[in-house]
Amino acid sequence: MTLTADQPETTASPIGTPGLPAGESTRRTYQVRTFGCQMNVHDSERMAGLLESSGLVRADGELADVVVFNTCAVRENADNKLYGNLGQLAPVKEANPGMQIAVGGCLAQKDRDTILKRAPWVDVVFGTHNVGSLPTLLERARHNEDAQLEILESLDVFPSTLPTKRDAVYSGWVSISVGCNNTCTFCIVPSLRGKERDRRPGDILAEIQALVDDGAIEVTLLGQNVNSYGVEFGDRQAFSKLLRACGEIPGLERVRFTSPHPAAFTDDVIEAMAQTPNVMPQLHMPLQSGSDKVLKDMRRSYRSTKFLGILEKVRAQIPDAAISTDIIVGFPGETEADFQATLDVVAQSRFATAFTFQYSKRPGTPAADLPDQLPKAVVQERFERLTALQDRICAEENARQIGREVELMVTAGSGKKSAETNRLSGRAKDSRLVHFAVPDGTEAPRPGDLVTVTITGASTFHLVADPLPGSVYRLRKSRAGDAWDRSQAESCGVPAPAGDSPEGKRSVSLGMPVIPVRAGA
Repeated sequence: MTLTADQPETTASPIGTPGLPAGESTRRTYQVRTFGCQMNVHDSERMAGLLESSGLVRADGELADVVVFNTCAVRENADNKLYGNLGQLAPVKEANPGMQIAVGGCLAQKDRDTILKRAPWVDVVFGTHNVGSLPTLLERARHNEDAQLEILESLDVFPSTLPTKRDAVYSGWVSISVGCNNTCTFCIVPSLRGKERDRRPGDILAEIQALVDDGAIEVTLLGQNVNSYGVEFGDRQAFSKLLRACGEIPGLERVRFTSPHPAAFTDDVIEAMAQTPNVMPQLHMPLQSGSDKVLKDMRRSYRSTKFLGILEKVRAQIPDAAISTDIIVGFPGETEADFQATLDVVAQSRFATAFTFQYSKRPGTPAADLPDQLPKAVVQERFERLTALQDRICAEENARQIGREVELMVTAGSGKKSAETNRLSGRAKDSRLVHFAVPDGTEAPRPGDLVTVTITGASTFHLVADPLPGSVYRLRKSRAGDAWDRSQAESCGVPAPAGDSPEGKRSVSLGMPVIPVRAGA
């Protein structure tokens, strides 16, 4: 998620400071640049909400008065990407003395004062545990004319209690936990996000209800390991119960979650997925490697047989489930036989899509000190073989969708060739991306509306639905589409369409209140 804006021609000024031409707004603009996983995307929504609650407005061009980098530390190139971006902004900030730059997220938690040493023009560095401090740190840096560094070692406020500026009115992220209790040797996340902390089910369901009341029809439950949810308060079936409870929320049409861990994935979760109509037939199940030896070296507490068994059980109860995965190539000590085992598991699994990575050595992780670090050329060659296999499987699995009727939730973004093809885009229930054309003379849907179409074409990474003879096109307007209309009316400063309730206008939600647990409870 990147929120952007044109830099005013005059020097950027804090709220209420004179110096802008008469008649122009003194409200400052902000931009949030996000790197990494869905957890970071959701954190960026919190940062945007905090900034807007503090009086800033989202920018609408390339530059802004306040630029916030929400960073990732999982891959080595994350460092290069951050410092490259910071380097590009150095002369921009020099030309605009009132501009502020903040760096947060996992890389900030890891590098701390290194960021200020390498990029002394940065104003604020904050960590994963104190997102809520961002506005205060920016104001303190401006007032003191000095960089502010604040990194906490544990969570001070659960992120879901913070204001939120959602990226899409028709869907929303909901954190059910933060942190991770696993000790995978390649992963630096547990040391940066801390031990797992679970939210109480009532708080989660209240947040989902608030999103639905605001017009959302889809939510994605987030956690570093969602299916270990409940361990903190002693209920190992808490996640499956949460999925079933989501099925009881009127108006909530689509429920997704990411990411589970194969070692903790249990049959009650599969049953809840199959028996809860609004839980979508989609599963992201990280494999990482198909070699039992490599899985052991990674400290992934499952083996390939267990992994394939989970997929078999899921498909027995949800035959059309689209399963995606994560795979790391070139882990230290990986032999050609180990890599072939990964290819074998991929061939058997028939993933709808896979996120494939070349192993990245991260200082501070046990794997960084393992012997037999593989040469780049070997890793690259294996990576190319893996992606070639998975791309072929993706294309074959997508081709199987041709002729099927699928229901799509229309999204705001369109394909790269949408101007040429005159197609809109949407996500099927199994999360496949579909570019579709609206038949001539038929009403076009809004983002958040639902359309039923016939798949007429397929490629490796998307499907196509064109209005051919015998194909279907049905439009079902939704509350999410109404919410989209309201959001567009707000952004343009015009009245909402007739019939829309003014109570529904909430550009920034104020976060979920937390009821303290009484002592002894």
